[in-house]
Formats: sequence, structure tokens, C-alpha cells
Amino acid sequence: MKLLLWPSHAAPQYVTVPVKRGAVEQTVLASGVLFPKKLVSVGAQVSGQVKLLNVSLGQQVTQGQLIAEIDSAPQVNALNAAEAALENVQAELGGRQATLEQAKLNFEREAAMVTRNASSRLDYETAKATLDNARAGVASLNAQIAQAKVAVDLAKVNLRYTKISAPIDGTVVSVVTEQGQTVNANQTAPTIILLADLKTMTVKAKISEADVGKVKPGQDLYFKILASNERRFYSTLRSIDPAPEDIAASLDAGAGSRGGSSSAATTNPVYYNGRFDVENPDGQLRPNMTAEVFIVLAKAENALIVPSAALGPAGTPGERTVRVLGSEGVSVRTVRVGIDNNEQAEILSGLEVGEKVIVGEMTPGDGPQKPTRR
Repeated sequence: MKLLLWPSHAAPQYVTVPVKRGAVEQTVLASGVLFPKKLVSVGAQVSGQVKLLNVSLGQQVTQGQLIAEIDSAPQVNALNAAEAALENVQAELGGRQATLEQAKLNFEREAAMVTRNASSRLDYETAKATLDNARAGVASLNAQIAQAKVAVDLAKVNLRYTKISAPIDGTVVSVVTEQGQTVNANQTAPTIILLADLKTMTVKAKISEADVGKVKPGQDLYFKILASNERRFYSTLRSIDPAPEDIAASLDAGAGSRGGSSSAATTNPVYYNGRFDVENPDGQLRPNMTAEVFIVLAKAENALIVPSAALGPAGTPGERTVRVLGSEGVSVRTVRVGIDNNEQAEILSGLEVGEKVIVGEMTPGDGPQKPTRR
């Protein structure tokens, strides 16, 4: 007689991870872009041909160093003309002052004579008018001299403007105008170079509206760049913008859709810029690099940690269940949980180092098996 037997199901095999000590943190992830903290557009304030460009792309410059020189012939001529005009007016003033002194003497003589009835009243009035005219002429020339001095000072300033110097210490990050090119300062402010201080960089991180309520200025953070993904750069959140960067466009779009039916509610994600600074002594950080930013909400060192996958359903707030595999089999424990970043969880109580928590299980030979004959 033949007997058909079904094989018994094998016991499940548990995937376990030992409880260990380590660091765990909860962070908000944001995408950022690096900018120089100081970026200056060095431009020309007078028109003319760039006669000399004294720097090149990537060059380090110091404050006051000559950057470029514009052909100064028009400015030199203007200064010479202004100085000549000043000298001319000053020379004319000398003659007018002599006339004034003579008019004073004539008036004083006529005044003395008229009191003695030795001169007519008409001669006295004529002498007085001549004196007044002489005084007015001297005053007018003094005003012209003041204007001429202003013109000379302005011509000197314009001449100085032909020599363009660096306003800060920094690196030339862009050369906009080449030597020999003509710039026109009357239409726009022409840029010669862009100068940046790369010793300190500013990161502008886009924080989603779902996370912006969790972060605040003063929180620690770190970020990574693609060029050095293993290195962490540390800083502190300096500020959070009060409104999204594209608020003006959003308001314009909203105003345009008030008059009729339209899908006014936008489905575009909303981000708020968080800003922070980081020192860049080795120059590894460059403008417009992308940064993966981690804003630290909570952190624990030397904590008991387990994979978040080991946590079972929640009961009392702050408590979870875990399955522990011991020598006597599987037991379910209630543990108190601290930080949980969905990858690792901090265990405040309920477990010891070295205990094995179950994160999964698998049954060998899953599925129907053919019966064996005996």
C-alpha cells in the first residue's frame, strides 16, 4: 500500500539586527546653491575705450589694485579747459577788484563833498551806483570762480574715474569687457569685471513648505557637494526668507485670474530660501555649486539604536513594539523611542546592547509543494 504524505511547513527564518550604540539624528533635507558672500560688479563711470585691462580670469586682486584704464584724453582735455576757465575768471576778478577799490574812493569823496555842499546830489548818486555795480561785478565773478572750481573738481574726478581699481580683496570670476572695447557710461553702467570674495560662501537652500515650520535660525546643519560627496561642511542656519522667491510672479498671476474662471490654485511646490554662510579656506567651494543640505532638528550621541524597520505599531505616545529573537524564541517588547528618522531609531528604554531585533522574515520553500509518496 502506498501512502501520500504532505511535507510540513518549515519554520520562518528571521532577519535580525543587533542593538548597538551610535549617533542618530533627525534632519530636514533641502537643495541649495552656493554663492560668494561678496560679489561686486566693477564698472566704468566714464565713457571711452578700455586702454588697459590689468587682470585676468581667476586672478587674485587686493583692494585698490588697478583693474583697468580707460583712454583719458577727453578727460585730460576737459580738465585743462576747466583750469583755464578758472584762471581766466580769477584774472578778471583782479581787474574788477581794482575797479571796486576806485569806486569806493570816488564814493567816499563824493559823500564827503556832498555833506559840505561842495558836490551835487547827482554826482553822489552816480558814485554810489558805480560802487554798487562794482560790488555786484565782484560778487558775480566770485560766484563764477566757485562754479569754475566745481568744474575743475568734476574734471579731476572724471579723470580719476579713467583708472578703475578693485573695491575689495577677491577673485576675478568673470571678465565682461575686453581690452580695446569701448564702453558707454551714459546709457548703462558698463561692467568691466565681476569680483568675488570666495573666502566665505553663502548657501541659499530651498526648504519646502512642509518642512519650513520645523526649522528656525540658529539650528546646526551640514551639507555635501557633488565634487566631494564624502566630506561634510558644517554651518548654522542664519535666516529664512519670509516669503517664496517667486512671490511677485505668484501675486501677478493671482491678480490676473481674479476676473474670470481659472485654475487659480497652483499645484507648483512652494519653497522658502534658508540662508547660511560657510568658510572656504581651501577654495573647494565654488559659485553655483549644488549643495545637499541637512538641517539638524535633533541629534543623539552614543544612543541605543535599531533600524526603524524593527519598530512595530505605536501604542502610547512615544512607545512602540519590537520583536526580539532570543534563546527561547521570539518575544514582543514595548520600548520607548526617541529620535526616529525612518532609517534608524533611538531606543530610550526596553532594549540592551547586543539583543537581536527582528526586521523581517522569510520562509524557505514558500509556495505549494508536491506530495511525496511513502
